[in-house]
This record gives sequence, structure tokens and C-alpha cells, in this order.
Amino acid sequence: MLQKLCLIAALVLLYLTNLGGVGFLGPDEPRYASIGREMAQSGDWITPRLDGQPWFEKPPLLYWTTAAGNRLGLEDEWAARLPVALIGLLFLLFFYNTLEREFNRRIALTGTAILGTSAGWASLSFAAVTDMPMAATMNAAMLIALFGPQALGARSTGGRESRYGAQGYLAGFLLGLAVLAKGFVPIVLIAPVFLVARGKRMRMILTCIATAAPWYILCYLQNGAAFWDEFFWKHHVSRFFSPALEHVQPFWFPTAVLLGGLFPWIPLVGLIGRRRSLDDERVRFLGLYLIYGLIFFSVSTNKLPAYVLPLMPALAVVLAVALEKTRAAASWLVACALLLGLIPLISAILPEALNTGITHVQWNGGFGWPLLLPAAVAVAAWALAKDDADQEWSDRRRWAALVIAIGSVASVMYLKSSAFPVMDRTVSVRAFWREHGSETQGACVDQVKRAWVYGLNYYAHRGIPDCIAGASPRIVTKAGSLAVE
Repeated sequence: MLQKLCLIAALVLLYLTNLGGVGFLGPDEPRYASIGREMAQSGDWITPRLDGQPWFEKPPLLYWTTAAGNRLGLEDEWAARLPVALIGLLFLLFFYNTLEREFNRRIALTGTAILGTSAGWASLSFAAVTDMPMAATMNAAMLIALFGPQALGARSTGGRESRYGAQGYLAGFLLGLAVLAKGFVPIVLIAPVFLVARGKRMRMILTCIATAAPWYILCYLQNGAAFWDEFFWKHHVSRFFSPALEHVQPFWFPTAVLLGGLFPWIPLVGLIGRRRSLDDERVRFLGLYLIYGLIFFSVSTNKLPAYVLPLMPALAVVLAVALEKTRAAASWLVACALLLGLIPLISAILPEALNTGITHVQWNGGFGWPLLLPAAVAVAAWALAKDDADQEWSDRRRWAALVIAIGSVASVMYLKSSAFPVMDRTVSVRAFWREHGSETQGACVDQVKRAWVYGLNYYAHRGIPDCIAGASPRIVTKAGSLAVE
């Protein structure tokens, strides 16, 4: 119980602090936040609108949560990010309880520590984008279907049939929320689970339709074919088959992102190929599911890093089971702890990497005192995990995994404190707007990159037009940052 409480406290600290420490980043955060704010102001919860115009790129779940945050009086980044952070955190609690019931407390603690402190899950629980709401709801539906009765060969008894039915309806409701979060991709991803869900299949499908279909029908009735053409044909079919959206990446890109998203737990991937790691039917299924998901994302023409987020819970389970079944965990855990030594480097290069791309980054700094933390974590993990090689998992090894998780949280808190102020000045437009907003009445934008335009529109509460000849004042890019002329 103490270990669980320590892990929960660390995750709450990681997920629910400093959500407003940096302004909106990239093109998606300010755009989605603007749509949610307009939804709250207009009272139209059916048609998403950006700067007054219908916007059909994504379904409405994220917009609804942002609108609710605005209605509750939360400001800007908190209104958009807090609901996403809560969704990511609540899924981790559900994840822990599911693994504890299905496997044991050791795997639950390790699996939740791996997932909750991984770079992929933690970072996308911070960002106000659609990926976390979809991944959390779809994976909750999958775990209920996969790890409940009537799944993976489990047999039911007549006296418990009503419980199985309730699980099927709950899984279907959550899957419907996933469809409301990011369209029809969750249906494709969860398809293999239907092979083992057995008695829950029809309940899941019917409840999913009942949950998601009303919005799709109402939005179509309000907007006609324009909605379906944009939402389905462009952002589903064309996104998969056509390079027109300009997110083309090589075949191996999703696999590389999934591995990077595991940071700092990447070394544990080396345990997967061991025979003992895959002698459990449930783990073998999850392994095959990971292969299926990676193939799906790899053959897609357009690929973005966040696409692989729904695969991370399954990978965390596989790694937790593999770690439990290794006889000498100390070296694996120490390797994970030592990777935390890269956090100072990541903190130093992150602002420039987000602005210009990782290939253009120049880093001239030193590591300094922040290296003391990963060194201490590595020593503690080794001391706790160096059990006799003939012994299985022990309580000391559980503490070793928890120490690494807490060290990861401390490292990310350091990253936030050191990188966020720089990112607020150089990556987000919030600092610029706070300083120069009063000078931009009637301004236009002149060759400003797309991400900054969406940010300016959000903080200005209006769409700022492109400049025409002779217009002023002008918001321009000078020396890599914004200026007013």
C-alpha cells in the first residue's frame, strides 16, 4: 500500500503542476483551445468553429472538455490542459487496479510506473491535443474487454452473466468516447480485441454506436456533406493514403517513436524476446497487438509522433511482466536510471528543437549538478535490486522500480523549471503577446509560421489577417522571434 501511495503522489505531482508554465505550443494546442473556447461562448456544442468558421478536422470530445474548463472559470492553458491531464492520470489509476486484479500487485506497480513516467504518456498528458483522450478511453475499453471474463479463453457461469453484460456496455461506452475523441481510428485499433471478447462483442458495438452516433448525425444534419467530406474523406482516407497533408515519414518511424516514448525505460525492451517473458497467453496477445498496431501506423502514408500513444499501455504491461520474470533485474533497472542523465541535455536543447527541428540544434552547455540525481537514483536502484540471481522478483526490486519512477518525476520537474521559461519566450507566443498585445490593434501577420499564427489568434481572441501591401502595424519574424513593425 505504501508503494502505491508513493507512486500516486509522484504521478499527481507530475501531471497536475505547472500546467500553465508555458503558453500553448505548436499549431494544434492553440487551435483546439480556440475551438473549445468558442464552443463555450456560443453554446453550440455540435459544430466546432475556429474563428467563427466550421472546423471539421476532429470530433468534439476535446473541445467539450476545454469548453467545460472555460465555463468553470479556468484560464487559457489550464482550461485546455487540465482535463487532458486528469484523463491521463485517471487512466493510470484504472490501469493499476486492472493489472493488480488480473496479474498481481508487483506487475501493477511496475507497469503503472513505466507507463506513467514514460516520456510519451507524460508529455501527451500535458498537451491539449486529442491523442490522450482517445488513447485513454480506447485502452480502458480494451482492458475491460480483454482482461475480464469471457476473454482469452475465460469461461463464464450463468450466475455472473449480468456482470459480463455490464462490462461489455462499459467497454462500448468508453470506445464510443474514443470515437468522439479522434474519429474511427480506435475502431481499427481495437479490432483484434473483438476476436477474444466473445460475449462482449455485440454489447460493445451497440453501446459504442449509441454513444458516438448522435453527435455525428447532428453535425451532419447541421452542416451537410461538407462535414463528411472534410472529416472522413480528407482526415481519414486521405490521411492514410495520400501525401497531401505533408506528414510523410519512413516505414520505421512509428517504431522509433514508440521506443523513444518509453524514455527512460527503453533498456527494458531487451527483455521482450526472452522465452519466459512470453509464456503467458495474455502477454503473447498484447505482443501480437503491438505488432498489429505498428504495422497499421507504419503503412499509413502520413505519420505523426503522437499516433503511437495508444500502443503504450500494452507495451508497459509486456515490459512489466518481462521484468518480473527476469532473474537479474538490477542491471536493467540501473540502465533505465542512468538514462535520466540525459535530462539536462534534453532541457537545454528542447526549446530550440521545438522551434527549428532537432537537426538544427546546437548545444554548448554542460551537464553540471543535475547529473547528481540520476547517479543517486542508479545507485539506489542497484542497491535495492541486486538480489541473488536465483531469486524471482522481490519487494526490494519493487522499491527499485519505484525509485526510478520518482527520479523520473523529479527530473521532469527540473526540466519544466529550466525549459518552460525559455519555451514561453521562444516557442510559444504568449510572452510576446503579453508584452506587445497592446501594440497590435488592427495588426496583420507577415510571413509568420503557422504555429505562431494560431497562437496569436488564440491570445488575440480573433483571427489576425495576413498582411497586404502597405498595411501596418505588422507582426513579423525577426531573428527567429516575433516583432511588431
